[in-house]
Amino acid sequence: MRGDSPLAALLVLDDPTPRGAALNMALDQALLECSASAVLRVYRWERPCVSIGYFEPIASARSRFPNREMVRRWTGGGTVSHGEDWTYSLIVPHADPFCRIRASDCYGIIHRALTEALQTREEGFALSLADAPVVSRHCFENAVRHDVLWRGQKAAGAAQRRSRFGLLHQGSVQLPRALHPQSERLAERLAGRVELGSLAEDVLEKGRSLAASRYENPGWLNLR
Repeated sequence: MRGDSPLAALLVLDDPTPRGAALNMALDQALLECSASAVLRVYRWERPCVSIGYFEPIASARSRFPNREMVRRWTGGGTVSHGEDWTYSLIVPHADPFCRIRASDCYGIIHRALTEALQTREEGFALSLADAPVVSRHCFENAVRHDVLWRGQKAAGAAQRRSRFGLLHQGSVQLPRALHPQSERLAERLAGRVELGSLAEDVLEKGRSLAASRYENPGWLNLR
């Protein structure tokens, strides 16, 4: 157990089942609304798709990815391509002291832990955190402070949402598959105690309901 960890305990849900874009977003929201303790969820995609931030205009995303399935996230941020990335979410209930940390600071804490989990013995593999915005011609690679950089380009980013239920942090690691982190390695850098689990049936049911009512709804996708 690590006494200096930002979280006391963390439940790891490494979901092996590839799921549709709407259901993946809905399950993150369901976990935020149902979980009594912090959760790290790692998940897969049924098919290549694109997620857009809550405030992102749909027209600009469609112009860049005209043939991709799209889903609007509940979190902010920009446009992210999914399919080959390593995708995760961190859910922290409102009562946890971690939720009282300023947004930019907790973003940095999570990404420092992610950087440690990503480090390998491969020669020349060096990661850093952006200390200022980094602009690129690729939409994902436009880094903000505390995003993870590899060879000067954005390798991992995230978006957050805070609500009365707590904190939802949704992240994507866009590195070659051989360099993807292990979920337990990230969890061990975030929490003093780590437990492995699986998605509960009540969370799956709530997720399916949210997917149908919100994330599959054209009105939600075309919100902006």
